[in-house]
Amino acid sequence: MTLVSRVLALVRDIEFARVFGAGSGMDVFLVAQMIPNLGRRMFAEGAFSQAFVPVFTATKTTGTTDDARDLVAVVMGTLGGVLSLITVVGCLAAPLLLTLFASGFASDPAKSALGADLLRWTFPYLMFISLTSLAGGVLNAYGRFAVPAFTPVILNLCLIASMFIDASSVRVLAYAVFAAGILQFAFQLPSLMRIRMLPRPRWAWRDPRVRRVVSLMVPVLVGSSVAQISLLLNTNLATHLGDGPVSWLYYSNRLMEFPLGIFSIAVGTATLPTLAALHVGRSREQFSATIDWSLRMIALIGIPAAAGLILLAGPMVATLFGRGDFGPDDVRMTTYALWAYGLAFLGASLVRVLLPGFYARHEMKPAVRIGIIALLVGMVFSVALLTLHHFHPLPAPHVVLAASTSLTACVNAALLLWQLRSDGAYAPAAGWGAFALRIGAGTTAMAALVLVFAGPLSDWLAADTLHRCVRLAALILAAIGVYFGVLFALGLRYRHLASQPPSAG
Repeated sequence: MTLVSRVLALVRDIEFARVFGAGSGMDVFLVAQMIPNLGRRMFAEGAFSQAFVPVFTATKTTGTTDDARDLVAVVMGTLGGVLSLITVVGCLAAPLLLTLFASGFASDPAKSALGADLLRWTFPYLMFISLTSLAGGVLNAYGRFAVPAFTPVILNLCLIASMFIDASSVRVLAYAVFAAGILQFAFQLPSLMRIRMLPRPRWAWRDPRVRRVVSLMVPVLVGSSVAQISLLLNTNLATHLGDGPVSWLYYSNRLMEFPLGIFSIAVGTATLPTLAALHVGRSREQFSATIDWSLRMIALIGIPAAAGLILLAGPMVATLFGRGDFGPDDVRMTTYALWAYGLAFLGASLVRVLLPGFYARHEMKPAVRIGIIALLVGMVFSVALLTLHHFHPLPAPHVVLAASTSLTACVNAALLLWQLRSDGAYAPAAGWGAFALRIGAGTTAMAALVLVFAGPLSDWLAADTLHRCVRLAALILAAIGVYFGVLFALGLRYRHLASQPPSAG
């Protein structure tokens, strides 16, 4: 279901590009969607889910069904009350929020007015998706995984359908986001009823269980916000660069996040519970071995994937987005941004598998401190180069913002790895030298193949969609075959990598 959601998200972005291109209207919608999305990723899918699920699971395990139901009632009531207030304030303050997060729109009254109007429709999504996250956490605790996993598909279906209903204005996309929020929450209610976990919500801010959830949320909220704040600040800077940069950065970032969401996040998710159990059992060697396994998996897939994103940036952008209102200039500008995002994929992948090493040991503060340092480094880089652009114009200044995201991710990963080693939580296992040489040789062979057969971007722009798709698919399959063929020829076998992280037992 998660894979279905990711694929539909890619289809959605392809339709965005075809129907609305990368003009001012799309820029405004993406900012209006990004503001509640920031809250969703930081709050609903980040801090809240990681804070509520352990408390609910403990209550369900040690208490009665009535205790678990009562916890749902007080958390849903309190959370719903707080989010309702935030939603009202956010809708009323939409023009102020737009000025704060997209200050470049202030010079264009039409953009500002459209952005404030769209934000009033998209902002309530934060409330609905947070309640959806609560319902999904309860269902997962009872072993009901299919419904929560399918729920994100609804947003993509609503957005895709809206473009077929009315493609005359980006306003329809904001209406779709609002409708999707309601439908996603409503979709899970019947499943909650079936397990008798749909009580009447009630306000209980002083309840110790609610306070416990909040106390667990705060450090995770700060730690999980670094990448999102970096993206939002860069988007704000992009609004000062005219029409198009916000969209170009969005489309290239989505291509970078596609493999990240399928593979890297899965590896990090798989290792966290094992690391937590090993920490409780004081199995330091196995704890280190699990982190080592995660890093090897990221190296095995992440290094060639990052190289592929850079080398095949033009063909991928042309094939997926280069049609309709998304013209050749949009393809080129998005390609340049994807070049800069290539290293961000590898850095973000490493962060995803290194952070569990801190969360499992309840060492939140070092991870938060490192994240803030990385964020500051990236923002200083962005501001410095864009200030230079003000005096000496750069040909594609939006690439600076993508490069700063890569810098932030790589600095974050490097400092996290250094801290884990300094703490004695991780020591590299034997065999990294030979492993790295094999991956380096495989990636080099793969890169040579792509450079020889990819051809110039102009050839891809001149071809029709069918030929682009066939040629890109053949090139990717050939590159994968060469990469793993070289690894096999150099002696790497399946048995050299565990099929899963070392077990806690």
